[in-house]
This record gives sequence, C-alpha cells and structure tokens, in this order.
Amino acid sequence: MKKKKTISIGKVFFNVPVALILIIIALLVLVPVIWMTFSAFKTEREIISWPPTFIPKTFTLENFVDVQGRINIIRYIANSVIYAGVTTALAVVVNSMAGYAYAFYEFKGKTGTFLMTLATMMVPFQVIMVPLFLVVYKMGMYDTYWGLIIPRVAVAGSIFMMRAAFTGIPKEMAEAARIDGLSEFGIFWKIMLPQVKPAVITLVILSVNGSWNDLLWPLIVTSSTEMRTLANGLALFIGQNTIEYGAAFAGALVSLLPMFVLYMFGQKYFVEGMSSGGLKG
Repeated sequence: MKKKKTISIGKVFFNVPVALILIIIALLVLVPVIWMTFSAFKTEREIISWPPTFIPKTFTLENFVDVQGRINIIRYIANSVIYAGVTTALAVVVNSMAGYAYAFYEFKGKTGTFLMTLATMMVPFQVIMVPLFLVVYKMGMYDTYWGLIIPRVAVAGSIFMMRAAFTGIPKEMAEAARIDGLSEFGIFWKIMLPQVKPAVITLVILSVNGSWNDLLWPLIVTSSTEMRTLANGLALFIGQNTIEYGAAFAGALVSLLPMFVLYMFGQKYFVEGMSSGGLKG
C-alpha cells in the first residue's frame, strides 16, 4: 500500500502567506507594464480621461505612426540592433575565450590577472566614464559604431560566469581532442563551447539586454541624430516635447517587446546558466 502524504499545518501557514506576497509583488510589477501596453493602442483622449480605462474602447495605431513622424524611430531601432548584435557577438567570443583560458590553462600571473579582472566589477561605470570617453575620442571613434561597441565587449562578470561554466567540464575531454589532432581553437570552438550552451545563452541575453537598454554610454559617445540608439532617441523625444502619453507608451512598447521575446525563448537556459555560473568556480 502506498503511504498517504501528510501536509504539515506549519508548512501551510508558512507557504500560503509567502505565495500571496509573491503574487502581490508580481502584480505590482506586471500591472503597470500591461497597462502601458494597452495604453499604446488608446487615443490620447482616452489615456488622460477619468476614470481611467484598462482595456482600450477602440484600438488605434495612431500612436506608433505619431512616433515615427516625430523621430526617426526606424533608424534608431536599426542602430540599436547593430549596437546590441555586434556587441553581443564579440562579447560571446571574447568573454568565452577569456573564461576558457582561466579555466583550462596554466600561465604566469593567472591568479593575479583574474583577481584584477574581478576587482573591476567593484568599480562603478561612472568612475571610468570620462577616461573611457577620452580614449574613444583620441582614437577617432567618437560618434561611430565602434566607439559604441568596443568598450562594452569585455565584461568582468561575463568572464567570471564563463570560467565557472568551463570549470565543470573534465579536462580529459580537451586532452582526448588533442590526441585526435584537433587544434587548440578547434577544441574550444567544437568541443568545449557547446558544452556550456546555457552559459552562452545567458551571456547573450545579458549582453543584448544591456546594450539594447543602454542610455548613458550612447548619449556620451554620439552626437548626431543618425547615431542615436532607440533608448537614447526615446529619452530625448520625451524630454524635448510636451509629453504625449500615447506616443511615449508606443515607443516604450517597441523598446520593450524584443527583450520580452528574447527572454521568453531563452528563459530555460538563462536560469540554468545563472545557476551554473553562481555555484561553480
């Protein structure tokens, strides 16, 4: 006979309040986002009407047309795609190779350089912002894509995460590949990198999200309207004009949607990658 499962009254009294608190916190976060999404399809008159309505009485796309008419949002989206895409591609290669080197190779100064890399995580970006800008300006990369991309490629936290992920792979796999005649880069690219797929996807999500939503750095190293990113353009649009809530909500929805889709597709690997990166090493 199967034993009947017993439910502890103490657990019930503990779990129910915790669940209610988590539900309330989730609603506090989600309700404004849902309201913003619906408001992007409302008329300006309905948005500012009292009492407010949650679901639009009539759906309209006028707000999206209005945003494009006031700012070149298509160009801003293209700039953000280039900035986030190239930065992420380079970040995956650079941070993965650095993490792989720290995990599998022995070289002079390994511990010292790794500790110095981790130490940079404690330095706020605002501290290095001006020196970094001067370097970009002196190298002739001001108001260019490379000025946006290159300083954001190598990230200490990503190197640490990839090192932790590679540490969980037996070194015997690399030794066996060397015996089979595979080059060092081939071992990294064909054997090791596929083994840490969750960490790589986590790195992609973090890099894309950070670059896509980056406001301060593009604002510093770009001056022309043609080089503005989406976050940059929307911030200046809202700041320079009388606030039209419908257009502002439409622009915010355009900015939010790609990150939402990216996270929904990579959620499983994101959680797994963050767990492996935090528990190992």
